[in-house]
Amino acid sequence: MRVLLINHFPLEGSGSGTYTRDVAHYLVVKGHEVCVIFPENEKPDELAGVHYRLVYFNGCSESASALPFNFPCFTTHPRSTTTFSDLSKHELDEYCVAFDKAITEAIDSFKPDIIHVQHIWLLSYLASKHQVPFVITAHGTDLMGYEKWPQFREFADTAADSCDRVIAISWDNLHIAMDTFPQIKSKTVLLPNGYNDEIFYPVKVSRSALLAEYGVPYEEEKIVLFAGKLTHFKGADVLLHATRKYESLYPGAFTTVIAGAGKEDTMLRQLAEELGLTSTYFIGHRSQAELRELYSASDIFVIPSRYEAFGLVALEAMACGLPVVATNNGGLSDFVTSEVGSVTDCDPDALFKAILKEIDNNEKAPERSSLVATYALDHYSMVHYVEELEQIYLDVLANRNL
Repeated sequence: MRVLLINHFPLEGSGSGTYTRDVAHYLVVKGHEVCVIFPENEKPDELAGVHYRLVYFNGCSESASALPFNFPCFTTHPRSTTTFSDLSKHELDEYCVAFDKAITEAIDSFKPDIIHVQHIWLLSYLASKHQVPFVITAHGTDLMGYEKWPQFREFADTAADSCDRVIAISWDNLHIAMDTFPQIKSKTVLLPNGYNDEIFYPVKVSRSALLAEYGVPYEEEKIVLFAGKLTHFKGADVLLHATRKYESLYPGAFTTVIAGAGKEDTMLRQLAEELGLTSTYFIGHRSQAELRELYSASDIFVIPSRYEAFGLVALEAMACGLPVVATNNGGLSDFVTSEVGSVTDCDPDALFKAILKEIDNNEKAPERSSLVATYALDHYSMVHYVEELEQIYLDVLANRNL
């Protein structure tokens, strides 16, 4: 098949970007031809065998025709804090014209059999204007955007009406998508996310040497790790309040590492200072290769989200053998089982207790790390995901040909 993938964000720095990049790679491995359309404000790394068609933003030197503003997001991105609602009418028109041109040119030259768009949003609306079969993955932030910004609903409604299939990434995501767009009930399928097992796997690292690279002192403390966008719904502030509890009760026993960037960075650093945290360190946005080492060097991964449609970062941590403490708001409970972690309320007290519980579980079962990694590999490798995705594509094409 010839597959055209489209995403609202670059292939690094967001869950849907990671998803798009991984789907593209594994489709190529399976022998398909793939082209990806996405925004950029710098030159991206190439992905072997994958064609790129880029829309450049923020006056990027890579393109004389770059749009003079940054690419918009639903919440935040390591390279943009502009949201869709920040765009003026003129900027929104420029955005749609640029992507419509990229999609039209890709269809004319690449001639895809099927289009796979991320988010029930603006770019899926633009894809709907063409006569090519197309599917949409609802990633959750699009549904949040639909609730928050009524001015974009007409675009999303048209996309939902026109698409051949909607892929939901968790049970919770599926129910919210169908409640938001009742017209998709007969064409929505559940397909939980997969992770890239070529990037995420356990590695042996010197914990003290690795942490020293990030300016984090280490003297045999338990390492509690958070990685993600520093935005409200990710709940890093909830973790900081839980951190105060274990720093107060068990001084010198824990170190908390916050990896990520976003519009709440300054506020969270100030909160950590106000709470008197002395063993909590912010290390900024980190690449996936760096995260693999951090996951492998930590004791517990915490994802304290107020809402999480799936939580791919938790799965990537598990793939490196790291047990997870997750909140029960959204799709995390679909795959974070009692064997690999804990699911609890998005509350400092509950989070504190779950972290202590999982530290205790680790000490009782030294082999646990390998069991967690095996669980992720056996159930959620992108290899398995793409096999099911292929079948969705084939079903759509078969139905179009009836």
